[in-house]
Amino acid sequence: MTKYQLMSWNVNGIRAVAKKEVDATGTPFDYFLQNSGSDIICIQETKGHVRDLPKQITHIPGYFSYFAQATRKGYSGVAVYTRKEPESVQIGLGIPEFDEEGRTIIAEYEEFVLCTAYFPNGGASKERLAYKLRYYDAFLEYVTKRVKAGDQVVICGDVNTAHMERDLSRPIENQHRSGFLDIERAWIDRLVAAGFIDTLRMFTSDSGHYTWWDYKTRARERNVGWRIDYFFVCESLKDTVCSTSILTDITGSDHCPVTLELSF
Repeated sequence: MTKYQLMSWNVNGIRAVAKKEVDATGTPFDYFLQNSGSDIICIQETKGHVRDLPKQITHIPGYFSYFAQATRKGYSGVAVYTRKEPESVQIGLGIPEFDEEGRTIIAEYEEFVLCTAYFPNGGASKERLAYKLRYYDAFLEYVTKRVKAGDQVVICGDVNTAHMERDLSRPIENQHRSGFLDIERAWIDRLVAAGFIDTLRMFTSDSGHYTWWDYKTRARERNVGWRIDYFFVCESLKDTVCSTSILTDITGSDHCPVTLELSF
């Protein structure tokens, strides 16, 4: 039997979080990653070019590391740390308008294909919302093609959209805000209709499970949040899912980590 413990976390700047303590006991970021028990760690919104990052971030002992970086400095970016070397790693979707923002890494293992992504935020303008929707479509096309080709696919990352009313504290007040627009939520419906399972919802249907809180309003203290960070698996992986969790006690970012355990 082979088990994988996966973790996904939008750190809102990897250099910034590396200087912080990420829990009440004063654990540093790199120590937390190394001792998290995770076989695969996916990081979003790194906001850094590899050449500018300290070695403590780029070389976590016991892990291979891969980075997708934006052309623009201090923006976007994703990373994967993995104890087991993947059979192959693809940086980006092969579409320049998305890959220049460093949003996607695809790592292939014997048992599954991992697609981790930092999905765009559509709140800045109509143009950015349109960009977000184009990325959504391109990503969905990619993962559905992989499943049709016989691959087993795991998706994780900051999707930047709360799916259902139970996935955010104040759905009525936010129904016209990017991140909870009908057109964005409909994309998650399409993802589910394509056979992908929101793993948290395999274990609970309750509200109150959030992964992002607004810094400015100290929303985390009141748990006034949004669930916008996910693990999805394709239907053929459903029976391998052992557990999933939201690590609300881990700080250092306006997001917290989410986890998934798979057993083959």
